Amino acid sequence: MRNVRTTIAIFMFVLPLTLFAQKDQPRVDWDAVAKIREEGFQRSQVTDIVGYITDVLGSRLSLSEHMKKAQGWAKVKMETIGLTNVIIEPFMDYGAAWDNEYFSLHMIEPSYVPMVGFPLAYTPGTAGKLVCPAVIVDIQVKADCEKYRGKLKNAAVLISPINTIDLANLPKGFSRLTDEELKSLEGMAVQPPRVFTPPIPNLELLKPEERIEFLKSEGVAVILQHDGGTFGLVRGFSRPGSNNDKWSREKDLNSLPIVAVTPEYYNRMYRILKRDIPVKIEVEVKTRIGESVEKACNVIGEIPGTDLKNEIVMIGAHLDSWHESPGASDNASGCAVALEAARILKAIGVHPRRTIRIALWSGEEQGLHGSREYVLAHFGDPKTGTKPEYEKFSVYFNQDYGAGAYRGINLQGNEFVRRVFSAWMEPFRDLGMTTLTIQSVGSTDHIPFDNNGLPAFQFLQDRVGLGGHSNMDVFDTLVPDDLKKNAVIMAAFAYHAAMSDQRIPRKTPK
Repeated sequence: MRNVRTTIAIFMFVLPLTLFAQKDQPRVDWDAVAKIREEGFQRSQVTDIVGYITDVLGSRLSLSEHMKKAQGWAKVKMETIGLTNVIIEPFMDYGAAWDNEYFSLHMIEPSYVPMVGFPLAYTPGTAGKLVCPAVIVDIQVKADCEKYRGKLKNAAVLISPINTIDLANLPKGFSRLTDEELKSLEGMAVQPPRVFTPPIPNLELLKPEERIEFLKSEGVAVILQHDGGTFGLVRGFSRPGSNNDKWSREKDLNSLPIVAVTPEYYNRMYRILKRDIPVKIEVEVKTRIGESVEKACNVIGEIPGTDLKNEIVMIGAHLDSWHESPGASDNASGCAVALEAARILKAIGVHPRRTIRIALWSGEEQGLHGSREYVLAHFGDPKTGTKPEYEKFSVYFNQDYGAGAYRGINLQGNEFVRRVFSAWMEPFRDLGMTTLTIQSVGSTDHIPFDNNGLPAFQFLQDRVGLGGHSNMDVFDTLVPDDLKKNAVIMAAFAYHAAMSDQRIPRKTPK
């Protein structure tokens, strides 16, 4: 009898602890995960979505006609999926729109070859089709200008040094994280913030804008350059200073046409000129520059919540790209994954407790403008005052580190989410989703949320594709199975965050 009483006493003591542990344990809805996996793997639409964005809609520079068309398509797509409160939401005066309408570049002497290049954004067009002598120009300091004065009229000037192409580092387009690399990331400590010490300014050095001003005053027809030395890739962004002048129509028109050329073609012209053999090129650039300042926009849609509908879970990616490619990895893939995740949840009939909101951002490539302005408008800033939605916000999940498969998630320095995310990853370990790393990553749209104390995370991904910001960021570099996995995982994370009893815990403020 005594043993029975002892057993009962022990049981009565242990039971509350067991129940507490079960209650406190992050829950995984395995039935919902099964439905998400079935829908996402057996009836996936992610390849069709990303194919339409890249092949049909094409490049999507913020505020361009292509971007406006893409945003209109995204709004209709969200509505077709069944999202509500779909809106193309303006966020700031962005400047004058810029579109490249036509481009052609050929070397015609000493031998003919069509060349690969792209005009930089926010530069003007040429005065029709031009035939120009090519000239190497090395201007670093103000005194260098004198040796070129009066010698550059109607010339195409090569302003970059010759580039050494590292044949051992040709783009391979595919890099899976190894077990050793994942283990290393898992064991990383929080990295201290980098301290940037600006260099002592050299007053004699010409700023890029000053160099363009000099070349324009000398009657130069077009500037040729290369950015980076990867064989076959054009990396071209925008004219110097364009971010500082808010994409001004006046500054665009007062610049020179600037063309980024692949290093192998650029080097060929450079080497010929170094032999004292003349090089002649034919070039034509047509650009459309907007007449007035316009507002840039984000595209937003929702799966409405139920009992906690005023609380928000967000998923998203940036829709804008640079203009030299369709931006497949950067970031049509992320947009397709977010849209597919929302489609999966609607297809399986989810009625989330919290509202799930999807955002396709604009202005990311020029400085996270779309997400930053959205956070300020909807949630506020703890330093200057928060909005009512600030306390109702749970979490934002972002994709923008290429198109590779999710291998884990970066905790962004937030230890309080480790146990929760570890549980939510459990159903996807067979897909290679195994790693939690405390590291913080930057340069994409979760950062404005994180900077304002809101939980926001970027998934840890394999490196797939030839990378963004180049002419080769195209559909053919994507791995469809990776995108299917990512959409399934993003849908499951959004689902669990929306159904959880508690919002995602926040970091301790610094």
